[in-house]
Amino acid sequence: MSTAMDTESTYSGYSHYSGHSKKAHRQGRDRHKSPRSKDGSRSEKSVTIQTPPAEPLLGNDASRAEEGQDDNWGETTTAITGTSEHSISQEDIARISKDLEDSVGLDCKRYLGLTVAAVLGLLVFLTPIAFILLPQILWRDDLEPCGTVCEGLFISVAFKLLILLIGTWALFFRQPKADIPRVFVFRALLLVLIFLFVFSYWLFYGVRILDSKDTNYQGIVQYAVSLVDALLFIHYLAIVLLELRQLQPMFTIKVVRSTDGESRYYSLGHLSIQRAALVVLENYYKDFTVYNPALLTASKSRAAKHMAGLKVYNVDGNNASGQSRAMIAAAARRRDSSHNELYYEEADHERRVKKRRARLVVAVEEAFTHIKRLQAEEQQKAPGEMMDPREAAQAIFPSMARALQKYLRTTRQQQYHSMESILQHLSFCITNNMTPKAFLERYLNPGPTLQYDRDRWFSKQWTLVSEEAVTSGLQDGIVFVLKCLDFSLVVNVKKIPFIKLSEEFIDPKSHKFVLRLQSETSV
Repeated sequence: MSTAMDTESTYSGYSHYSGHSKKAHRQGRDRHKSPRSKDGSRSEKSVTIQTPPAEPLLGNDASRAEEGQDDNWGETTTAITGTSEHSISQEDIARISKDLEDSVGLDCKRYLGLTVAAVLGLLVFLTPIAFILLPQILWRDDLEPCGTVCEGLFISVAFKLLILLIGTWALFFRQPKADIPRVFVFRALLLVLIFLFVFSYWLFYGVRILDSKDTNYQGIVQYAVSLVDALLFIHYLAIVLLELRQLQPMFTIKVVRSTDGESRYYSLGHLSIQRAALVVLENYYKDFTVYNPALLTASKSRAAKHMAGLKVYNVDGNNASGQSRAMIAAAARRRDSSHNELYYEEADHERRVKKRRARLVVAVEEAFTHIKRLQAEEQQKAPGEMMDPREAAQAIFPSMARALQKYLRTTRQQQYHSMESILQHLSFCITNNMTPKAFLERYLNPGPTLQYDRDRWFSKQWTLVSEEAVTSGLQDGIVFVLKCLDFSLVVNVKKIPFIKLSEEFIDPKSHKFVLRLQSETSV
């Protein structure tokens, strides 16, 4: 218990670091550059897809702790106090105001569509009931008596309306996953069809029943039943258009991340470009590895060194021509030897990764062995003196912290794993009695984007760039791009080819044969 409290007090000072101000300066500089990057693509048709805000994976305390934490959590650090200056430019203010206006416009459009759909749905469900009740209210004394068949129609209307209500709730009342830039065409067509259908029924009801005060009450009830039956058929049509039509694969799309070239293939049915973009983003967060810009710094530095060796000098006079030729020859030799540098650099990096990995595996196995020993000792103590998984994780974390930090730095993953997230994962593994291999799986194998903390990868805004209208359907050869702040996803659409299968009949007797042995054998 004392070890855990000492460890907790040692790590409790990780709230303010000097790296926080540098990080804020870099973020402010990136925000300063972002408006200029958007202005360069004014000639393209671009629309914006915004995902609804979601709660962070960690609590408020954990998120505040991660904001103030740098990447040196495995070593001895010093908590310092000071002031950090934050500056904001006019471009940042204009960008923030534009984002606010866009978000307000999208929210208004979303709530307007929901309001129209809710009002129309309420009108649909109240119309059959109104058809039955209005004659009873207005000219009840003149109506013919309702017989057994008429009373049975009341039960039919009630159950059909209940089925329609459940089906409508299951099909339309869902939590929206994203805000699409344009209206969903099939959904809008269904709303228009329902409005015209109900309006025509009301028009006929007003002219032929209300004006003439029809006394045939059974016919009026049958008219309401026919309306409910037609609404059930429209609901079936909505299921076909919104759900079943897109199930059959018709296109194969290739999604390529622009920075590192990682790609995936998916099969889609008949979808519009904006809905296909939503499918791509949903699969991106679970299939693609997390975007790590630190892995691109080595290739950029190597390319800069290569370009530095290929400088062209302007030499005045004919006497210096031999010196210029010598410089060009030296640059060519340096260019020819660049592949050797790349080979030895990658070999050395793999050797260091294997070495750090072996040290990390040994350190984690020893830490988990220590946990088992502590658990055996805690079982002999009183129930009130036992440590919880959080305290046990804090007790064994210092023994593996340095090895884990060196491995994450070597593989350039340190920015995605904070001390708080590692402690939470370690306490989770201890709670569920998981092995060291299960604990290390998150760090040894780069996982999908959803595996990491939301604040480190989640992009609230994506921009869809397409030459075609985003409401048009997918076609063979269409290319569209999904852009965020750091990278873009290039999507290429190919139609699945028509496959023709033929059948060939094989006679079962063709497989039979006769084996004849010679009667004479050699002695």
